[in-house]
Amino acid sequence: MTNKSERIVILGVGNVLLTDEGVGVKVVKELERRYDFPSNVKLVDGGTQGLWLMSTIQQADHLIVVDAVLGKGEPGTIYRLERDDLPKGLRMKTSAHDSDLLEALALCALIDSEPSSCVVIGIQPANITDFGTELTDVIAGKVDDLIARVIGELKALGAEAQKKN
Repeated sequence: MTNKSERIVILGVGNVLLTDEGVGVKVVKELERRYDFPSNVKLVDGGTQGLWLMSTIQQADHLIVVDAVLGKGEPGTIYRLERDDLPKGLRMKTSAHDSDLLEALALCALIDSEPSSCVVIGIQPANITDFGTELTDVIAGKVDDLIARVIGELKALGAEAQKKN
């Protein structure tokens, strides 16, 4: 449980132009639309910012990330990953643009400036290669479940979101 001075960041990441790849951003937008949050909770559309997310990550005492996650489940499978479940270290890059959230987290850890807790609420996408701004039906049907998971993580941290009228 956190105290009211600890900063909680809910970070949605992904490319909203590649169907289900944008699910994290869309969930954060829905959270903003449906709920009011305490002053110590910040919602961030991280899009495809990669290393630019470092400053956002460094501002968090507790980080909740929402993203498409490539696991072994069927499309629509929801995963909860803690920091220790995520790959460690830096990966070989194939281009100057090949950086992502995992690299930003790894670099924050290297400079001893990472959140005390990090949870990724992820979903197995159905399609992340086709251009399109709409989620596939299976992933769109899981948005409420993803929102409930994020709200549950907040409650576990002692922060209560209030439904808007």
